[in-house]
Amino acid sequence: MNIKKHIPNAITCGNLICGSLAIVQVFQGNLVWAACLVGIALVLDFFDGFTARMLKVASPIGKDLDSLADMVTFGVVPGMVMYRLISNWTNFFVGVTTDQPNDIGGKPNFSFEFSGVNMEAFFCSPYLKYAGLIIIVFSAIRLAKFNNDTRQSDSFIGLPTPANAMIICSIPLIGMQLNESVSQIPNQFQTEDPGNIYAYADLSPVGPHWLVLGSIVLSFLLVAEIPLFALKFKNFSWADNKLVYCFLIVSVALFVSLKFVAIPLVILLYILASIVNNIFLKKKV
Repeated sequence: MNIKKHIPNAITCGNLICGSLAIVQVFQGNLVWAACLVGIALVLDFFDGFTARMLKVASPIGKDLDSLADMVTFGVVPGMVMYRLISNWTNFFVGVTTDQPNDIGGKPNFSFEFSGVNMEAFFCSPYLKYAGLIIIVFSAIRLAKFNNDTRQSDSFIGLPTPANAMIICSIPLIGMQLNESVSQIPNQFQTEDPGNIYAYADLSPVGPHWLVLGSIVLSFLLVAEIPLFALKFKNFSWADNKLVYCFLIVSVALFVSLKFVAIPLVILLYILASIVNNIFLKKKV
């Protein structure tokens, strides 16, 4: 039996296992661990295709397996992470607007307004958290389009699911980096009883309205007709990979200086660099 042809598929299965374990961690409320597992899966996702090309053992089965693994790790996991992030905020607001934590029928003791509009009903809605699940739907559409779009053999059209997963899974990592504490919770959410502010350590550094808006924007970017360059190496020459090398150098510099905060900035840089590259190529043509 030719073991060599099974190596890329084994790496892809490692990606799938990481995604499955990440889902377990999300259910247990360990979003940082889930993000770390997605990070490992990103490395494996890069090396399965790279290994297949290097060993010249690429196959249709390997392509399908890679897509299925990506759907779990970079589709389901970020959707569940977003669901949990919004849910944490919803539970928090329910806790501070009632006499007892989780007592939805309690008497509100505070009012939160945004631009003159009382946002209590929005923040405490039990349905708000499901907005994060649209990430899963649009990730599936993105992967289906990728598998059947011949234009995406050497580049991407729309935000790749791994990049989208990086943005979403970076949120709990950024929260950990910023060392969220009770002192950082807005004054209007604080009470004399610290026990009434529960699960504050799990709150994301951005509010639920931004998380919902982010879910919508990221879902749009997944299927948007925006050409993006692929981070793939057919060889290691500078001439053929100038853009990729420059992007990686800047990305490393951002990670060294900003750590986890750099992740969404790197993805934004990726999108902007692709747009500039598209304009440059069009002018060149």
